[in-house]
Amino acid sequence: MKDPMKELNIPEVRIYIWYVLLLSLILFFYDWHVAVIAIIVWACFVYYNYKIGERRREEWVAHLETLSEHIDWATKNAVISIPMPLVVLEMDGSIMWYNPRFSEIMGNKKMFNKNIAEYVPELKINNMLDNTTTRSKHIQHDGRWYNVMWVPVEIDAAAEKSSAIILLYWDDITNEVELKTKCEESQIVIMIMQVDNYDEVMAKTEDTRKPAVLAEIDGRIGKWASSLKASWKKYDRDKFIVVTQERYLAKVEEKKFNILDMIREIDEGNQIPVTLSIGVGAGGDTPRQCSNYAQSAIDLALGRGGDQAVIKRGDKLLFYGGKTKAVEKRSKVKSRVISNALKQLMLQSSEVFIMGHEVPDLDCIGAALGIYRCAKHIEKEAYIIQGRNGISVAHLMDKLFEKQEYREAFIKGSQALEHIDKRSLLVIVDTHRPSFTEMPELIEAADKIVVIDHHRRSTEFIENPVLSYLEPYASSTSELVTEIVQYFDEQVELAAIEADALLAGITMDTKNFTFKTGVRTFEAASYLRRRGADPTAVRQFLQDDMDAYIAKAQTVRSAEFVEEGIVISQCPKGVKNAPLIAAQAADTLLTIRGINTSFVLARRSDHILISGRSLGDVNVQLVLEKLGGGGHLTIAGAQLEGVSMEEAKSMLKDAIYEYLREGEK
Repeated sequence: MKDPMKELNIPEVRIYIWYVLLLSLILFFYDWHVAVIAIIVWACFVYYNYKIGERRREEWVAHLETLSEHIDWATKNAVISIPMPLVVLEMDGSIMWYNPRFSEIMGNKKMFNKNIAEYVPELKINNMLDNTTTRSKHIQHDGRWYNVMWVPVEIDAAAEKSSAIILLYWDDITNEVELKTKCEESQIVIMIMQVDNYDEVMAKTEDTRKPAVLAEIDGRIGKWASSLKASWKKYDRDKFIVVTQERYLAKVEEKKFNILDMIREIDEGNQIPVTLSIGVGAGGDTPRQCSNYAQSAIDLALGRGGDQAVIKRGDKLLFYGGKTKAVEKRSKVKSRVISNALKQLMLQSSEVFIMGHEVPDLDCIGAALGIYRCAKHIEKEAYIIQGRNGISVAHLMDKLFEKQEYREAFIKGSQALEHIDKRSLLVIVDTHRPSFTEMPELIEAADKIVVIDHHRRSTEFIENPVLSYLEPYASSTSELVTEIVQYFDEQVELAAIEADALLAGITMDTKNFTFKTGVRTFEAASYLRRRGADPTAVRQFLQDDMDAYIAKAQTVRSAEFVEEGIVISQCPKGVKNAPLIAAQAADTLLTIRGINTSFVLARRSDHILISGRSLGDVNVQLVLEKLGGGGHLTIAGAQLEGVSMEEAKSMLKDAIYEYLREGEK
């Protein structure tokens, strides 16, 4: 209950006291006896006010002390009885104290003065203290999930040497994790499957056996889809769609898409093995987005040669299979369609710019000259982007620049960038990766882009080209362009040196018609021969000088085996045009008995270049893709930045061993 007298000790009371004193002094002028009594009364009031003030101060201090005790008790009680596991650590990770709930989840062990890492290895004190942005971590322990939160607390701050402790709170989030996992496992996955050599298989199968082959394909795909609890439908003669869930996709990934092997093993009278390509769309926000992912994935699988599965989750891509050679397409219908489409695009364009990859080779220059001649045939201005030429094309470029027409046809990238506009057509040959082109800025400036390439499609690709002709079965881009020239117009007249360049490109990429050589390769060579190509001139384009020959011999001599049939070598230091020497040495190594795969490293400025070659036993594309490269099953390359030669060798060996381990699974 309030004491009414305490209200006297307010600031206004002092005013009243001084007012009483003033009145008492005035009384001395009238009656000093009354004035003395008044002064005595005033003194009593002053004393009483003083005592009340002292008493109130004592009560306030006592109240604060009691409140502090109550807060301290409440804090201790809250720590002890907190409804979640709690452990207190010293700065070295030693356990100072823990509550009963933490003891329960740790199996009621005696843990005082033990290090927390003995019981929870995931908790590293140094990492916890270094991480100032995130003070929590998800940890699984004894079948339960916890969100472990840590709070450093300073104690004895007033002491000369202050110390600190760490409070670890364990929030059980098992239900949330299980619910999230269940939702993720239930997400829709869409697969588009296509028999990528359907026409070739049917053409090489007797009519009486064709139904058996088709039934076996359908049966194996149906049985496989049923094992995934999936809904599946055949919507074309060689195309299927499968709808399943993430939980079953994980099982398929564990088995490395064994359906590829199951289809390839079909033997019902078909002379050619059946191969399958699969595009998987997963992780989309909607079924439509998953479908778009699946379509992009199947396009990528087919563009890489087929017989493989590609999973697309947003921007992330995963590859499985792809260890067989691409099947040559026998029909030239696509070449005719592409040629006609390219002609229409050129007719609608104001001018044509042709660009290849940086440091172009004979295949790149030959393909560019073929497209140049097509543009000039329909009277369109055409220019070839000239960059830093290597020694492999030096002789060809000297021959070209003897004529005024070609001196005007080859221009710098900066010149093209000044003149290119929305009405211009940019044709990219012998590469489909923007970063590999002679001038990537031209791709951003161009509105209409055509891509013609024979390399297996990589994850990096020029976005939204108006026309894409990507055929990994082809021996070279020069072969593809030769077919385009044939169907572009019967009246197209190739100059002799243009025919020589195209034939040189085919000859170089096929290693004198020994690698990736199909029927259409010889047909293209025959057409070029009729158009005036001279094999002697081609041989001169491919000749080496003495220094290059010696460097190549030294590179071959320094080769070392890393596995049976697989060798690694490196170009000697200070060799001119080391990338070309590396490629030639890799080819030469395959002519040695006992070697089926070769990798040669070469340094160019601050880069390490790797050339990979194979007789088909090892897919060098899959090996070098692990290092950011790409190419074909038998010919591939990669480029490493900011590493030494020894580091590059170590990385290459790791990629080889990883590839071999994947093949054993």
